Amino acid sequence: MTISKSAAALFKPFEGGRLNLENRIVMAPMTRGFSPAGVPGPDVAGYYRRRAENGVGLIITEGTVINHPAAAADLGVPHFYGEEALQGWARVVREVHEAGGKIAPQIWHTGTAREREKFPESNADPIGPSGLSLTGEPVSEPLTVEEIHGLVQAYAQAAADAKRIGFDAVEIHGAHGYLIDQFFWNFTNKRTDKYGGDLVGRTRFAVEVIEAVRAAVGPDFPIIFRFSQWKPVDYGVKLAANPEELERFLTPLSEAGVDIFHASTRRFWEPEFEGSDLNLAGWTQKLTGKPTITVGSVGLDSDFTSLFEEGKGGQAASIDNLIERLERGEFDLVAVGRALLSDPAWAAKIRDDRTEELEPFTREALATLI
Repeated sequence: MTISKSAAALFKPFEGGRLNLENRIVMAPMTRGFSPAGVPGPDVAGYYRRRAENGVGLIITEGTVINHPAAAADLGVPHFYGEEALQGWARVVREVHEAGGKIAPQIWHTGTAREREKFPESNADPIGPSGLSLTGEPVSEPLTVEEIHGLVQAYAQAAADAKRIGFDAVEIHGAHGYLIDQFFWNFTNKRTDKYGGDLVGRTRFAVEVIEAVRAAVGPDFPIIFRFSQWKPVDYGVKLAANPEELERFLTPLSEAGVDIFHASTRRFWEPEFEGSDLNLAGWTQKLTGKPTITVGSVGLDSDFTSLFEEGKGGQAASIDNLIERLERGEFDLVAVGRALLSDPAWAAKIRDDRTEELEPFTREALATLI
């Protein structure tokens, strides 16, 4: 089978960060909400298997919530705890491996993004470092140090279970205004103890999570860490305003045990800082020396915010700029989101130069597991 020359860089094997893959394509984590009572069923296993069958190198699952009563923000989000849910995930792993793929769960706590009214039968309040919403409004009491230690162990247990049931890596969700990111962001972290303070001080919770995960999975199991500058309430905000601040932010995380950084952006082609064409993944690789995953509207002509505009979706778009960046080593892996959500054969079609067969993304794709 001949690989299209223009896409050849995407299909070179990857060896790094304790992870070996057949190619550079990663399925980005995308919340689907098709797991009743938190349990992924055969339909979820089939959904992931179809991407593996069509040549995705690494699948990162939708966000799966750790064992904490306030971890989820929406119903139907899969759990990563409890015998029934873990058996469901073990089936997903088997299906993906039978199809020749590799897979990592994304482990997650939504923090103060949890809305009480979505869980009328629960008395679990949202939690956060200072009990503040992303807009700075009090929604609960600040976390105690004892509660923080319990959360760290919940992440570690999820990672240990991921390794036990056969996953190939684990991704820690530290982006998009959720719990770990709420510790990073000065608008939501007003703590004066070791979990607060300056930019480096605010990485302390994430560092303890990463260290605990590393201790739980051992020295050779790959740990991916996803982070973002943007927040749902402010797409233009930056945790780090320049490369020097980004290095200060990333260094403790890297030293704690991260193997691969997943740098979440809305548009992969946008420079992160003035004076350089490097995107966030490019800067992260340069500053840490660790492999990075880029993401953001890959293969589509619009970013994900178009989802909130009536009738909007996304048409297939050229990936020439992406390939050029990958060929010159700006980043190591490429995460594809909505293009893979609507077209499980996206990777195979790119590989085989069947771009005229690519399916456009539509909002209707969100309503089913294609």
